[in-house]
Amino acid sequence: MTVTPARQHRITVTVNGESHLAAVEPRLLLVHFLREDLGLTGTHVGCDTTSCGACTVTLDGRPIKSCTMFAVQADGGEITTIEGLADPDGTLHPLQQAFWDEHGLQCGYCTPGMLMAALPLLDLDERPTDAEIRTQISGNLCRCTGYANIVRAIASATQRAHAERAPDG
Repeated sequence: MTVTPARQHRITVTVNGESHLAAVEPRLLLVHFLREDLGLTGTHVGCDTTSCGACTVTLDGRPIKSCTMFAVQADGGEITTIEGLADPDGTLHPLQQAFWDEHGLQCGYCTPGMLMAALPLLDLDERPTDAEIRTQISGNLCRCTGYANIVRAIASATQRAHAERAPDG
């Protein structure tokens, strides 16, 4: 019996501002493409069922769980991972800085997914309430901090972002 190799599909994705052309098997999960093919190990694999959110990245600006999305489904898309948040000079993204300042992490395993899930909140015209923050990150689990510091960190980052956009008075 001859085993035929899986057919490869060519995809083009932009990841953290860099274009990548790759040949991937149709069943390759996006999280494995990011971690194994591109070496971006900040995106974590926790459950493989979208339950924990550790694999959250943004695709075209929207948070998605990369453990249940195929890499071929991201073809033509723009992906941001945790590695793409900080500036090239090492300056932390406002969410990263707020997590540091407000002690929003403990073991750190969930942190990349939490940050990526919370990212769209910084673009809101209004400051989100704690309830809105909790709703935004509701698909992400943390087993260490009890969420109080995570919510406080996200609130702090959104307040800073809102203040930076406010016209000088």
